[in-house]
Amino acid sequence: MDSQTEPLLAPNEPETTPNEPQMSQIWHEIDALEHRSAAQLRLRYEELFGEAPPCRHRQSLVRRLAWRLQALTEGDLSERARHRAAAIARDADLRLTAPRSPHDGLPLSRRGDRDARLPRPGTILTRRFEDRIITVEVLENGFRYEGEVYRSLSAVARKISGTQWNGFLFFASALNAIARKA
Repeated sequence: MDSQTEPLLAPNEPETTPNEPQMSQIWHEIDALEHRSAAQLRLRYEELFGEAPPCRHRQSLVRRLAWRLQALTEGDLSERARHRAAAIARDADLRLTAPRSPHDGLPLSRRGDRDARLPRPGTILTRRFEDRIITVEVLENGFRYEGEVYRSLSAVARKISGTQWNGFLFFASALNAIARKA
């Protein structure tokens, strides 16, 4: 905007918008969204967007509704801004799934149907638990502990400890030692 088309304001005059009373009303409605139930937010979403909300997350609904109320009152994005956003989105290298992160340095590649975090069949996992040494043999389809075969490391850990354990956490030190050798 050049200086000829900008409105001139006195030095202490606050800048006001032509729809200031309407904006005040919208801000009150936005504040009230925080106190509505999720069901009420979903209904309001359907009124404003003309479709069912894509999620049931309360805070997300509040944010989307607040944005929509402001956009309807103050005006939406300009056509130029829409085209620029679409161009950026087209050029972006977007992920469709969350990236896989390494678990304690264990390999991430899949070996057939086996969990990639598991060592090869025939590997012996050892760990100390309550003053005794635990040894578990990794099988093609399970784990052998004290002559009995279990379907998962968690089942072995539950048998040993008597409580619910994640098998990978229970045997983490043994699995990490094997991964470091590889």
